Amino acid sequence: MPKATSTSTTPASYEAALQELEQLVGRLESGDMPLEQLLSGYQRGAELLKYCRDKLEAVEDQIKVLDEGALKTWTPE
Repeated sequence: MPKATSTSTTPASYEAALQELEQLVGRLESGDMPLEQLLSGYQRGAELLKYCRDKLEAVEDQIKVLDEGALKTWTPE
């Protein structure tokens, strides 16, 4: 059995956190993890989710500053 990921590790980037979160969700959904690993996996997933949300919020705040306080709707060209 693979060992659960340490909860004290900070992801290198948003993309790394998202990739780890996707892999973790796949393992959790497989149903093949013992209860103890499920709990630690859930905790790690919550940490990764918070990290991703915080990063997205920081980027949104930077965009607001660049757009002089008004968050504009993005439309693909």
